[in-house]
Amino acid sequence: MKARVIPDRKKAALSAVLDEVVDKGSVVYTDEHTGYQGIESDYIHKIVNHLQTYVDGAVHTQGMENFWSLLKRGLNGTYVAVEPFHLFRYVDEQAFRFNSRRDDMRNKISDGARFREAMRQIVGRRLTYSELTGKDESPRHEATGAGETEAPF
Repeated sequence: MKARVIPDRKKAALSAVLDEVVDKGSVVYTDEHTGYQGIESDYIHKIVNHLQTYVDGAVHTQGMENFWSLLKRGLNGTYVAVEPFHLFRYVDEQAFRFNSRRDDMRNKISDGARFREAMRQIVGRRLTYSELTGKDESPRHEATGAGETEAPF
């Protein structure tokens, strides 16, 4: 699962993200939203019309809808007051949770193993108070004490 916060659902925003994260020539499954029209020149575009059916052979958007359902449930039920400047962090967290549910052999991963993996990924990274509170206009890369460049959460 790759997920990004985008400004809107219009064609320009959707196309920009597709171009950034999806390899040209890939198969892309979508619903009938008009923002996806015209991607056929770069992708193999398969559409499921939800007015007629939710699954058409192998074409469906159920996995994406599951992801968005989990994200919305977290935003509305667990986190409640999410500031827009932090939204990308919540999206990244949910994508990590979604992607780390199972190992390569499709076995369920324990919460403890997933927690250890998350902690392993934050070593050497730092989130400053100004970034956390939104006083810093945008997340930025800062040098660590070891002279390495770190990525924001």
